[in-house]
Amino acid sequence: RMSRHAKKLRDHDINPCLAETDATTKCMDDNSYNKDMCTDYFLKYKNCRKFWHGIMMQRKRNGVKPEMPSAEERKKILESMG
Repeated sequence: RMSRHAKKLRDHDINPCLAETDATTKCMDDNSYNKDMCTDYFLKYKNCRKFWHGIMMQRKRNGVKPEMPSAEERKKILESMG
C-alpha cells in the first residue's frame, strides 16, 4: 500500500517529471546503482524540475491556480514552446 505522499508523486497532474523520475530509477536499477552511468538521466530530471518550478513560481506571482499546471495544460505549454 502506497502512502499518500507516494501516490502524489505517481500522479501526472502533480508530478511534471514522472517520466524523468522513472527513467532515472530504471537506469539505476539496470546499472547496479552506479550513479556515474546515469548522469544524463539525473541532468534531465534536474532540468525538468527547474523548468516546472519556474513556471510554478510565475503562476504563483500572477495568482494563477493551481500553481502547477495539469498534465494536459503542461503538454500545451511544451507544444507552444516547440
